[in-house]
Amino acid sequence: MNISPIHLVLRCYALRDEGQWQAVCLDLCLASQADSFEVAKSRLEAMIYDYIYDALAGEDKAFADQLIPRRAPLGQWLKYYGYVIRSRMGAVRDEVWRLFTQAVPLVPDSAHKHA
Repeated sequence: MNISPIHLVLRCYALRDEGQWQAVCLDLCLASQADSFEVAKSRLEAMIYDYIYDALAGEDKAFADQLIPRRAPLGQWLKYYGYVIRSRMGAVRDEVWRLFTQAVPLVPDSAHKHA
C-alpha cells in the first residue's frame, strides 16, 4: 500500500441536533454522541485509536486491508461536503456543525488502548 500524508488525516464533522452532538469520522465510518462537542469529539478520537490499533496490531490485523479505510455511506459524504462548501463561503456555524480532522497515529499505541 502506498501511503502519502493525505492518507494520514481522517475527515470528520460534528453536528448538533436536539441538544446532542454527533461526531462522525467519514474515512472509518465511526460515530459518537454526547451533550457537548468536546466530549463527542473526544469519544470519537478514542474510538479511532482503538479501531486503528485493532486493525493494525490487534486481533483484527489479518483483516486490515478490509478495515482501513472503511468509508461512510454516500449520504454522510454529501453532508460533509455541503459543510465544506458552506465553510469556504464563510458560513461558519460552530453552534450547529463543525468540521475537523483527526491524525492517524503512524504506530498503533497499545498504551492508549483504554488508558
